[in-house]
Amino acid sequence: MWPVLMFSSLKIPVLNKAVKFCQFLNTPGIKIYNIPVLRKGVKQLATSFHSSMTPKKVCIVGSGNWGSAIARLVGYNAARLPDRFNPTVNMWVFEEKVNGRNLTEIINTDHENVKYLPGRKLPENVVAVPDISDAALDADLLIFVLPHQFIKRSCAPLCGKLKPDAKGISLVKGFATPPGGGVKLISEVIQSELNLPISVLMGANLANEVADEKFCETTIGATEPGVGEDFKLLFQTSNFRLGLKEMIWYGERFYPGGKLSTYLESCGIADLITTCYGGRNRRVSEAFVRTRKPLVELEAEMLNGQKLQGPETAAEVNILLTREGLEDKFPLFTMVHRICTGEQTPEQLINCLRSHPANL
Repeated sequence: MWPVLMFSSLKIPVLNKAVKFCQFLNTPGIKIYNIPVLRKGVKQLATSFHSSMTPKKVCIVGSGNWGSAIARLVGYNAARLPDRFNPTVNMWVFEEKVNGRNLTEIINTDHENVKYLPGRKLPENVVAVPDISDAALDADLLIFVLPHQFIKRSCAPLCGKLKPDAKGISLVKGFATPPGGGVKLISEVIQSELNLPISVLMGANLANEVADEKFCETTIGATEPGVGEDFKLLFQTSNFRLGLKEMIWYGERFYPGGKLSTYLESCGIADLITTCYGGRNRRVSEAFVRTRKPLVELEAEMLNGQKLQGPETAAEVNILLTREGLEDKFPLFTMVHRICTGEQTPEQLINCLRSHPANL
């Protein structure tokens, strides 16, 4: 059989040659002779390889506080992954004067959005563009991050002009209110305006904390796994991670048959938040980090005879994980237990979150 049609069974060196051959076949002016049955399929295969192997062009639509913070991440990742993304990232900037200079000029010269994200440098490969069409029309991946009330007006010049296989993601909070009443998701607005598949990024994070490289988490919702992976690679850094599911994994592993919705009830995430912000475990944990005194000593000093449940629960969970050989699958639970016993320091918890398997 002709080697080009056998990629799944070829070894990598041969595969690379075959890919190069496909790219050659896709060169304008090249014709395929003497194989009429395969001619169309080979051309399609060559086009597919060419498209999948060309680095994707990225455009950020918006340049406010949140948009500029995201540009720091996207610019960094595009530059370090040149095989996946075009290193130059266009950022559409609504042109305005700042101290007598155009904001785009300031960003492209000083690499700082002095009005909306002062004091934090933007990567030099992030290019401010005042015309949204110039910024976005050749983009493969568009990141929408601007106030929701400006979506329709800002996107109007792009209607019907984007690349046919372009994908988008919305980082825009809020809802749209259609004339007939009710509410509409911003992702739905963008999708209907531009006929563009839209993913969504949302999370418990603030623009300035992301810009300052504090540890934050977020979640991406995408209907196509490949598209979700592209956006994950664009956004994720050691300080900006995507998702954490260890509690749910534990429930599914040891108590199968439960409902995911249970974690959203008062007994789940609400109880977790309450415990983290108040109560004896939270107060003693803060004192433990600040003073480095043993937990048993702080318990005696602070709780007037009451007992801490947290360290005991962590120890009980760890017994089960150790017995099943699953400590490496539940690194957060394991780290909390080891901090309580003094085997690890509190500072090591953040590194544990950075390398959590849910984020890899």
